[in-house]
This record gives sequence, C-alpha cells and structure tokens, in this order.
Amino acid sequence: MNRRTLLRIGGASLAAASLGVLGGGVAIQPRRVYRRAARPDDATLPERPTGPPKRVVVVGGGLAGLSAAITLAERGFSVTLFEAASHLGGKVGGWTIRALGEDFPVEHGFHGFFAQYYNLRALLADAGALGDLVPSTGYPVLFADRPPERFGTTTSIFPLNLLSVITQSDTLKFADFTEPSEGLLDLMRFDPAVTFDQFDDIDFATFAKERAIPASMVDTVLRPFGDTTLNRIERLSAAEALRFFHFYFMGNPEGLAFDYTRTDSMTAIVEPLAARLRDLGGTIRTGTRVRRIAHEGKRVVGVVVEGGPAAADSVTLPAADVPSEGLAEVRDGAGSPVFVSRTETGFTALDGRCTHKGCPVGKDAATGGLRCPCHGGTFDAAGRVTGGPPPRPLDTLVATEAEGVVTVTRPGSGEELVDADWCVVACEVRGLKKLMAASEYVGSSGLAVQIASLGESDPYVVLRVWLDRPVNADRDAFYTTSRFRYTDSLAIYSRFQEPFVAWASRTGGAVVELHAYAIAPDDMAPIDTIRDAMLVEMTRLLPELLGATVLHQEMQLQDDFSRFAPGDYALRPGTVTPIPNLLLAGDHVKLDIVAHLMEAACASGRIAANAILSAEGLREVPIPTVDPKGPIA
Repeated sequence: MNRRTLLRIGGASLAAASLGVLGGGVAIQPRRVYRRAARPDDATLPERPTGPPKRVVVVGGGLAGLSAAITLAERGFSVTLFEAASHLGGKVGGWTIRALGEDFPVEHGFHGFFAQYYNLRALLADAGALGDLVPSTGYPVLFADRPPERFGTTTSIFPLNLLSVITQSDTLKFADFTEPSEGLLDLMRFDPAVTFDQFDDIDFATFAKERAIPASMVDTVLRPFGDTTLNRIERLSAAEALRFFHFYFMGNPEGLAFDYTRTDSMTAIVEPLAARLRDLGGTIRTGTRVRRIAHEGKRVVGVVVEGGPAAADSVTLPAADVPSEGLAEVRDGAGSPVFVSRTETGFTALDGRCTHKGCPVGKDAATGGLRCPCHGGTFDAAGRVTGGPPPRPLDTLVATEAEGVVTVTRPGSGEELVDADWCVVACEVRGLKKLMAASEYVGSSGLAVQIASLGESDPYVVLRVWLDRPVNADRDAFYTTSRFRYTDSLAIYSRFQEPFVAWASRTGGAVVELHAYAIAPDDMAPIDTIRDAMLVEMTRLLPELLGATVLHQEMQLQDDFSRFAPGDYALRPGTVTPIPNLLLAGDHVKLDIVAHLMEAACASGRIAANAILSAEGLREVPIPTVDPKGPIA
C-alpha cells in the first residue's frame, strides 16, 4: 500500500464521516456487535427453567470456568465447580508470600484489562468489582536501541487510527510506506473465514517479510505487540496474529485503552467472582482433582473426582542408590517424583508433588532443597516450605527397607462420582489432555484428535523484585519492551498496586516485575542465568536502578500458555463437542467471535453456557464482541 492509497482511503473515510451518511467512513468504523443466538426464536424464550434445576459440573476454576458457572447459576442451574489447585483464578489467580518480614500478594504476572473485554467487564460489573480498575495513561514501548515511544493515546476512528501510529512515532516515517504492502492491507481486511484459509499455515514473521510489511513497522509495533500473545511471532500463526491485531486495534471502537488493578488479582478479580457464584447458590470445590468424565452410552452422566479411601500405590529403588546425605529421586507409575533420604533409623520419603497446584518439584542445587518450577515454591530437604505459595509442607510417604530394597508407599485416593446433566471442561490445555485421555468414551470419540492437536507455547518467565531504591517519579506503571533478549515487558508495582505502593513509600524502595513472554529454545538457560540477564536488562530499561540491591525476589518459569502455531486452527476444538452434553471453554478453543487472552476465556465460558441454555429451551445471554471484520474486508 503506497502513500497515495493511504491518503485516498483516509480522505474518503473522513469525507463520508463529515457528511454523517451511513456509508463510506461511518459504515467502516469499528463498532461493538453481538453474537447471534443459536435459535431464531431466542427473544421469545424464557430466561429460567420452570422445573427442577439441571445439574452442571464445571471443571476448572479459571476465568473460563468461572464465566460459565456464573452465567448458568444466574439462570437457575445447580452448578458445582471443581478446581485442582488450592485457589481459583487459573492464570489470573494469586497467592501470598512472606518476604522482608511482611505478607505480600503475588500472581502469575501483570494483567491489562482492555476496554474491549466486554464479557469480562460484564462479569466484574455484576460482581461489583469494577471499582478496583485504574485507567492507564497510554501504551509506552521501551526499546533497547532507540528512544521510547508511546501508542494508544489517539483516536480509534479509521483510518486516523492507522495514520496516528505513523505520526506519533519518531521511528516510523511515511517514506517507509511508499512501496506497496499487501501485508498492511491484510491487517485492514481481516475476515475470519478468508484470513484463516489463506494465512494459518505460515508464521507471522515470514508473513510480514513475504507480504512486504516495512521492517520498521514490524520492529516498532507488530513484534512488541505480537509477542504479548505469549507466542513468538516466529511460531505464531499469521492468521492468529492478524486476528490479534484486529481485536486490539483495528476492529474495536475503544483502541488500546486498558486498565490495571489497584489491588492484587485475587482481591480485585477472583474473590469477587467466587463470591458472586456462591451468592447465586453455586458450589466451589478447590483442591479437588477431576480424574475422568463418566458416561453412559453417548452422554456424560457425571465426573469422577478424587476422594475416599483406596488401595495404596508403591515404588521401589535399591537402598544403595540413596546417598548418605541428600535426596534420591525416583518416579512412580504416574511419572510423579518421589524423594528418598536416609535417617538414623532407616529411610524417609517425600511426595514430590507441590502442595500448591501439584506441579512436580525438582532438586535445587543452590540450597540442597527442592523447588517448584511452576510458581517458585521452595522447600528444604525435609519438605518444609521455605518460600513461595505452597500452603503446607510436602506430604511424607512411608518408606521401608527389606533385603536391600526401599519400598515407598503412597496412600491411594478413592473416587467419588458427582452426577451431572451437563459438563463444561474449562481447564488449561495440559489438564484438558490428561482428563480426556483418562475418559474412555471421550477419548475414543473424534474429539480426541482435536484435543491431541492442542499444545503450549514456549516457556515464559515472571520475575518480581523488591529493590532498595525508587524508580523515577515520571515512570509509567507498565511498559512493553522491544529488542531485548529476554524482557518483553515490565510493570512497576510500587507505582500502582497496594501494598507495594505503601511499602515503597515507607522504605524508599521499588517493586518491579519483568516478563519474558516466550523464550526461544536457543535462549533457554538455567533459571538463575535467565534471572541475572533480566536484572541487567532491567537496569538498561530503568537506568536509575543501576547499582540497586535486590532485597527479595519471586521467580516463575512456566510453559502452560496456549499455543497458536501455524496449522493449529483447523483442528482446534470448539465449545460444542460431538458429545451432546459436554462443552469446552478456555482461550484455546475455537470461537465464532473475535477475542483473545482473558476475553477469549470469558467469552468461551459464556458461549458454552449459551449452548446449554439454548438446548434447554432458554434465552441466551447476550455476548458483545468487536466488529468481526476489518474496515476494508
């Protein structure tokens, strides 16, 4: 697209808008729309059932599960929500840590609540939780090799929104856009059916090069924003990237405006939603793992959860393999770690599943203890909690020795069948795969192939540090970054969220969180090496912190974020499955609306709930969304 084309589109649009006609500029402006109901007579249907309430089981307590559960409980269904972790929220959840003599809340990373998160905001409004949201002052980007730039502070009117990206940037020049660029046109003519048919089999980095998007546009805008999908653009489907940019920029009337929370995510988001579900009569069972889905014929009849007595499992290893000091590691039949050590009278053993969310812990060479790679929980060699979110020590197992062999016995867990008329599975990709593989009928249906095609993106890191000196007073709360090896964004918690604001004011320090969204295989290194590199990058981003002392740190290395790689879309399952009363929800399912990240999770939960409402002859819940197509589609 050359400059003349850009100006011609802009001139025509502005002229039409000035005339106030329903064509030209007005017709192509981004707008909020509503998803169409499944039944044409939806408006005439009752909202609530008249008979006994149907029973719904929701598996997974993240935003998708909470969204489905609350929507159905509001309409009179009997809802039970199961969450394997000790707390709700999924990737929006958090926990409390002890540091520097105080209790602090921490979470999975900074969250921006964009204005076009219509379904999430509706849930929060009903729960009375919008008061904790604080507007941002723009979308600043810090570069490794050039001055910072700020986006998101101008109009969302097309094409001025596109022109403003160029005019407010010191890096982008109109001369960069004098050559035709089919890629830029593709950004403006997004159409789900056409775009995914054309571009889902190519990664976005290759797409940008082959479709002649100027390199300055990629480096300044598209890569920094594209990496916030937590999928590197070298592994991100071009079609998914186009949908992402359409959702956040080209297809919504709000632009890049977003809020953040003045308190931690559990206080601001998760706890109000949980309270809302309980007030509606819903039942929440945390710390309860669903083992499999039960069925009779072609229908789900309930879920089987852990509970009650059962036979014990055991694992063995040669006594000679257990060192005189330290821990020996062995895996049980399910692949979970068990750690065995010697005592004065024999042997003792620890269950190697973290008591926070069940992640397998590993040895920490630096401390001689154990560390959870998921959320930074640490234990000493005796299994006692030394840091992070675990609520209790590692479980102790029975270890006996006979004839040179140590046998470790893990207490078995019985099963409880929870009956259900409907089941919504809203756990993350890894949990979904494990649950479906254990569910006989589900695993043998066509759904199994779709679920097997899902995957996780590259590992990501969240590093939060307490420092002994402040940041400059003019700093924003949040920055996206570009052209650094690891750091993709940073959030200055001591600028916007309690209790960190108060702590910084009292001590003269600062609390900063760094994010590495998706670490390439070539950049993977021991976690301490990554931490040290990110701290160096922090001082390049915030030079006033050069020489600051890290008083405390919390670090997470995880690999549980949904993958959106080339070719994934074709097999991605939707909310409705081949099993009549089984629905799926989560940011990994295929949606018939345009949404991403937290909004995709919330919208998928409401869409799953609507499928149940429609099947039961009830009126659906209106689902707002952004314009489904680009302005020149």
